[in-house]
Amino acid sequence: MADNRILLESGTNELEIVEFMLNEQNERGETIPSHFGVNVAKVREIIRKPQMWKVPNAHPAIAGMMKLRDKVITVVELATVLGKSMEVLPAERVVVLEFNRMIVGVLVNDVSRIYRISWEQVEPPVRAIESAYVTGVVKMDDRIILILDFEKILGEICSENILHEVNESQLLEAPALDRSRHRILVADDSSFIRSSICSTLRGAGYLVEEAENGEEAWQMISAKLDRCRTAGTDLKRELDLLITDVEMPKMDGLHLTTLVKKDDILKELPVLIFSSLATDDNRRKWKDLGALDIVTKPDLPNLVKIADSIMN
Repeated sequence: MADNRILLESGTNELEIVEFMLNEQNERGETIPSHFGVNVAKVREIIRKPQMWKVPNAHPAIAGMMKLRDKVITVVELATVLGKSMEVLPAERVVVLEFNRMIVGVLVNDVSRIYRISWEQVEPPVRAIESAYVTGVVKMDDRIILILDFEKILGEICSENILHEVNESQLLEAPALDRSRHRILVADDSSFIRSSICSTLRGAGYLVEEAENGEEAWQMISAKLDRCRTAGTDLKRELDLLITDVEMPKMDGLHLTTLVKKDDILKELPVLIFSSLATDDNRRKWKDLGALDIVTKPDLPNLVKIADSIMN
């Protein structure tokens, strides 16, 4: 955990992932593992499956509740979410995750190890293995590790929407602002989160462009910068604000922020980080990289207010 915090602070485009397995058994009785990964920064601890209690009328993917010292937390049957049969090889470990201001347990068969890798090694899912719950693919020598979109998974099974979207009444209560002349670029690898952010900003009246990861966002920003340099115009004609997630394939949001702030022209571009990992400690470190502000998922209404304060 300590090493991961150092990496996040430095913005070196590196991360650590915990690899875990969901195992099935084929007709010959052979164990067929599927390998998945999650950012160490989201992992609070890994424990053996404790005593659990059922939740009446819960979503089918809710395995139950468990006590974790002074807390009672929900446990998710990940195999149910991913359509896997675990009857023969039941899950015996719980990966306790903490993000988006919540703590949740995830049932898995086994936990392998922690890998330190570059985000450049994390590829967006190709069509052959594309899933609504997969945001990245890591190709190892003898297997493939799928990085799961736990924000989307929990957003679909929780009783409350994991993102508190802005409704029309909230927009009507906001000051009458002309947002139509302001351009925002949103970089987030989760289509679920990105769609929610963009629809909220567009609903507020902003012009919004989308990027699926930091590398794509950097290419878009670089193209805008080249056009401005060629035409001798101000960058604000192309872009007023960058909103970026942290965890993204190819290039993470911290490295993207570092690249922006190293350029003599781009360094004036406001950068907002919108992340489920926005702890108080991380907020201080990310501001040191040059981020103007940090918004903790799932606070979409506050995201619009901050954008308003920057550009109006």
